[in-house]
Amino acid sequence: MTKNRILVVDDDPVIGLSCKRMLGSEGFSVFAVKDGESAIDKISKEEFDLVITDIRLPDVYGLTIVKEAKTVQPQSDVLVITGYPSLDDAKESIRLGAFEYLEKPFTPDFMLNAAKRVFDARGWVMRKSYVDQFKDYVVCPSELDDKAVYYKDGTWARPLSADLWEIGVDVRHFLAGGQLLFVEHISGLKAVMSGEPFAKLLSNDGRTGATYEVKAPMTGIIKEINQRANEAISSLLKEHVCESWFIWLAKISPVAAK
Repeated sequence: MTKNRILVVDDDPVIGLSCKRMLGSEGFSVFAVKDGESAIDKISKEEFDLVITDIRLPDVYGLTIVKEAKTVQPQSDVLVITGYPSLDDAKESIRLGAFEYLEKPFTPDFMLNAAKRVFDARGWVMRKSYVDQFKDYVVCPSELDDKAVYYKDGTWARPLSADLWEIGVDVRHFLAGGQLLFVEHISGLKAVMSGEPFAKLLSNDGRTGATYEVKAPMTGIIKEINQRANEAISSLLKEHVCESWFIWLAKISPVAAK
């Protein structure tokens, strides 16, 4: 079977080497370059299934790589990584066709899961009966195929329109610590702040209970709360209808950070 080919574009050699070791050990063919010019040259001559690019490169703006990759190889996916996240960059990444917008620093497992989401998304299938029942309360992975997701520590955000975004959780991220039981929204919350908790997840590892704070991936005014999140999660866990599960918790009107 042909290995999936990944191009990593980052001027930090540690990032390139780390991705080659980590993703390579999982069976991916990984190539790393340190500047935009080299990346553009490689994209023009070779086919890649996934391009992972930093925003800040020594010679070109990272979003130029996104545009070039999606123009020359529209079938490829792009992950944008940055140590300086901004809402404007996230929106532009989405407009250009990036799959996800990720914030540094990240763990090896986090990057590996991000890469796997790209390839798994092409084969995700959810049972029609489940989708019909919970279509207004869950996000089918297939709906994310052509949209970027701002993703960090198990939380994500995606645009519904210029003025409305969904924010939520990837249930699989929290299952690692035990069986997820319940989502609890913070009562009376009118707005969310990037990096600040807006909900709690309660889980059980079979011995003791655990509580995880769900921190907002962006800042905004809350417009709607998902009142059926727990019902949707309960059904997902019972039926195992999807390999990776995205539950939206709130719809917000984004506010640019000052």
